[in-house]
Amino acid sequence: MSEKYLDPSLSPEERAKDLLAKMSLDEKMAQVNCLFPFGGNEERLREDAKYGIGQVSTLEVRGISSFEAAAAWQRKLQEMVMANSEHHIPAIFHMEGLCGAFIQDSTSFPSGIARGASWDPELEEKVGQTVSRQEMACGITQVLAPVLDISRDSRMGRQGETYGEDPSLAAAMGAAYTKGIQRSETPGRKAESMAKHFLGFHNSQGGIHGANCDIPERLLDEVYGKPFQAAISQSDLRGIMPCYCSINGEPLSASKKMLTGLLRDEMGFDGICGSDYSAVSNVHHVQKIGESVEEAGLLCMDAGMDVEMQNCVAYNEELKEWFRTGKADMEILDKAVLRVLCAKFRMGLFEHPYALEGEALRETFLHDSDREISLMSALESMVLLKNNGALPIQKKVKTIAVIGCHARNARSFFGGYTHLSMVEAVHAVANSIAGMESGDVSGKKMVTIPGTQIQSDESEEFDAVLKQQKPQCRSLLEELKEKMPDTEIIYSYGYPVAGNDLSHIEEALAAVEKADLVIMTLGGKHGSCSVASMGEGVDSTDINLPVCQDTFIKKAAQYGKPMIGIHFDGRPISSDAADTYLDAILEAWNPSECGAEAITKILLGDFNPGGKLPVSVAYNAGQIPIYYNHPNGSAYHQGESIGFKNYMDTPHTPRYFFGHGLSYTTFEYADFVLDKKKVEPDGQIQMEVTVKNTGNMPGDEVVQLYFSDCYASMTRPVKELAGFKRVSLNAGESKKIIFTMQASQCAFLDREMKWKVEKGEIEVQVGSSSEDIQLNETFSITGDLWIEGRERGFYAAAHEAGMN
Repeated sequence: MSEKYLDPSLSPEERAKDLLAKMSLDEKMAQVNCLFPFGGNEERLREDAKYGIGQVSTLEVRGISSFEAAAAWQRKLQEMVMANSEHHIPAIFHMEGLCGAFIQDSTSFPSGIARGASWDPELEEKVGQTVSRQEMACGITQVLAPVLDISRDSRMGRQGETYGEDPSLAAAMGAAYTKGIQRSETPGRKAESMAKHFLGFHNSQGGIHGANCDIPERLLDEVYGKPFQAAISQSDLRGIMPCYCSINGEPLSASKKMLTGLLRDEMGFDGICGSDYSAVSNVHHVQKIGESVEEAGLLCMDAGMDVEMQNCVAYNEELKEWFRTGKADMEILDKAVLRVLCAKFRMGLFEHPYALEGEALRETFLHDSDREISLMSALESMVLLKNNGALPIQKKVKTIAVIGCHARNARSFFGGYTHLSMVEAVHAVANSIAGMESGDVSGKKMVTIPGTQIQSDESEEFDAVLKQQKPQCRSLLEELKEKMPDTEIIYSYGYPVAGNDLSHIEEALAAVEKADLVIMTLGGKHGSCSVASMGEGVDSTDINLPVCQDTFIKKAAQYGKPMIGIHFDGRPISSDAADTYLDAILEAWNPSECGAEAITKILLGDFNPGGKLPVSVAYNAGQIPIYYNHPNGSAYHQGESIGFKNYMDTPHTPRYFFGHGLSYTTFEYADFVLDKKKVEPDGQIQMEVTVKNTGNMPGDEVVQLYFSDCYASMTRPVKELAGFKRVSLNAGESKKIIFTMQASQCAFLDREMKWKVEKGEIEVQVGSSSEDIQLNETFSITGDLWIEGRERGFYAAAHEAGMN
């Protein structure tokens, strides 16, 4: 073979270096750019890719009517890109992957926060594998997921994309998802994960999407950086997408301190850094950095931003001339191009650049088990917040009133960054997704939900999206009627997803009066653009149920009927009326295509809910931020020092604590034993606890292990999640859970900002939530040790005894 870069027996690095040395400046610049195909712009695409291209956005695929056509679309574009490239360099095709592929007949999964509520990394890895396999079958090898953001602010519209507030939970779930994406292989081709949004994105001022963040370095590294570090250290994460925000005066996209100093030098990342859509040009146009867009682009590339997505704005012809004339250092461009080429060789694109076709495509894309994984994810995500005996529903109930717009519309099951919500965005009158424009609705009048600026989605054009994508997806109302044929089910609209429209309440109250039991579907619309009450760029100062829903709950309570609330949204339910008057509350989040089946199984007792909250729930936005792992002497432990125990009008404590979740059965904890009382700073300690199902039906318990550094040289959290294990137990069954905790999990940044495992006493607690602690013990770390942060422990390994 004459060319080294064409020799697959060589390493990706060897092949990339050989190819780089042969490339022209034109071909190099093409590799740090991205094509953004959309309807009818083929001529422009050929011009933009006249020297090849680094990346291709696949958002256009959301509207293609079959996965076979999507695969053909990829093959056509890849052929054009390779034909235009002097060395026939294939493009990387990227696609979102948070809740599944944006491809017809792909499997959709519950929202990120819902999957965080499952506390099940093993299942999360299977979700990642499914998404990766389906996208790779269609030629897409870069999956823009997982979302590793830590969310302590329910005002921000993207909370539903995250795994929640805890860095250890997000580390475990995110590392598992990354492993699932990158473990899959489709005939010679491998996918790579691009995690987002690096770093501290959800700590934006005011809970506003993309706003400035003032985050101290210690908080940034210890909390917001932990899930990213875990994915890098444990799962060899190969892609990073920085956030839009500025942190401490620097846009992340142009920060050499963050993208090279922290990410590459300190954290050990060696993959591709790709911009969020329009983030590079935003550095100049929005954050006002650089005297020109080219200057801002050079700052970004020098910082470590390898590819500008989704269009070429700053990595442009003028910047190319700067490299040609020596005004810009060619080494900056070469570093970026080398990383892009390494990724393409790792992915196997030079040998397998095209989507599958025919029977191979169909067999790879469609697996019978995919729906079962989505169903299990939905079932495990449900959190029973309250239950006064109303659940499970007795099948002998004669009449049920089902109230609420979510009940009759299965689109409520699909949250932001699902295929469905991204196609709904095409019909949105106003856009909120960064880097994008609205669809084909210019000049269309927006009909809003009364009392809001939210576009109503109650029309045939939106219903047609569901019929196209998921024609078999039943609404909750349809599923209840199917599963309860002997029960009369009366439906009434009741109220919309937001606002103050009370015009339908009297009709709904008449249904309540006739019923033996009332089921209310509650919450907002987690989705995209102007049709959403929550989503990307759709933030809110009000995190509670809308007036129309709270008002109905109070009025319905006067009839004295048992009332069950089922909540849908990307943030958890928060309502004084719901807490006061509802007999049961089920947090359903956005359970996706199997939502109706999952909810009905839980309502009828065919599946026992075992999900746990991945966030602390505030009473109202005035409490934000509120999170369980706050520093000693702060938040709801502030009263131990000075001041009143609570606000004048609200408790300091959350409405629901992190890790909370009820069951239809009960559990008992016993025999919490440590294998040693002293551990070396580079050692590990093993702990075991026995959990027994003391009720009369099978159920899942999430066994949660926490630790506290009793006294330290820096202010440390009140407690931190050390590890967890979701365990299934039959009635009367006991299981022993074994945790293996590294002493380095207790490491923190000392006064010199060095990672230190510090000598001293550590308390460990085990229980059913961060507040429901059943047993505790202590051990001592015998000495001080300074370590590399990338090598520390992130969460305790856990397994059932006899099941290593």
